[in-house]
Amino acid sequence: MKYLLKIEVSLKSGHSDPEGETTNKLLTELGYIVDSVDVSKLYTIQLNAKNLKDAKLKAEEMCNRLLANPTKDNYSILIEEQE
Repeated sequence: MKYLLKIEVSLKSGHSDPEGETTNKLLTELGYIVDSVDVSKLYTIQLNAKNLKDAKLKAEEMCNRLLANPTKDNYSILIEEQE
């Protein structure tokens, strides 16, 4: 079966987000009223797996082994079955 994984990785609260801070500052300088900007990464992955449970297991494994640092990152996983 083919699955589309959408994995969003973002910083846990309390961790510095220099890219978000810079973006916030620049948007403010452009005249936008912005309270805060948080930057996250979205990984879109096409995956072959036996079933939905296997796809979720592999997605979790990818996050823990490469995509997210458990010390500073949160992640969320959305899985869609492809035809």
